[in-house]
Amino acid sequence: MLGGDVATVAVQYSYLKGALSVLTDTEVGEEQSRFLFKAVYDHWTKLPKDNRPKLYVHGLSQGAQISQSTIPFFDLLANPIQGALWTGSPFFSPVWRQVRNGRRPESPAWLPKYGNGSLIRSTNQRINADQFDAPWGPIRIVFLNYGSDPIVAFSYATAYRQPDWMNEPRAFDVPPELRWVPIVTMLQVALDTAFSLSIPGYGHYYVAEDYIDAWAEVLDPPAWDATRSAELKELFKRRAPAF
Repeated sequence: MLGGDVATVAVQYSYLKGALSVLTDTEVGEEQSRFLFKAVYDHWTKLPKDNRPKLYVHGLSQGAQISQSTIPFFDLLANPIQGALWTGSPFFSPVWRQVRNGRRPESPAWLPKYGNGSLIRSTNQRINADQFDAPWGPIRIVFLNYGSDPIVAFSYATAYRQPDWMNEPRAFDVPPELRWVPIVTMLQVALDTAFSLSIPGYGHYYVAEDYIDAWAEVLDPPAWDATRSAELKELFKRRAPAF
């Protein structure tokens, strides 16, 4: 998409599996993320504004949650980064939770519209992130979430009330046969988290083709169009599965 003109800085947030990391050492991952962002951001802000690369943040799953928990948003206002793509944000991710709970009432919980869309937008496998009222502002934040992702949708409150993502209209990948039953549905969704990497393009198994439109919305690459997007998606379709 960028023709190779990109540098990526990343670290592994834990030596444990994601679920174990959530239960045992979330603080370690958050502290590491905080130091990493500060090191990159401090260097970036010392570069000439008219001759420095654009700076974006990305996180998948717990990486998205840690990123949202550690970016000093208010400190960035005077010298903002260009955007973020957060994919498969776990249900306890702070920014995702705020967007979902503070969404406009006509939008569903699985694809929330937040404000006028000039700062934050959401997308999934079928709906582009450009379907909003206002044009993008200086910062572009996109959430890529599948409606069938139990790690995104889980809530303890499901034990005693039907969750909003089960209301109509539902995401296309949430079957209409699924009905809410007190306690039982919460346990079902909790169990689904263990099997959410089974089917590419559903659950918590995010595939490259779905990243492409989301990244294009965040990056706004020059001369990008639907044809180039389709060509890039086709390249990734030919690759072997990630797992």
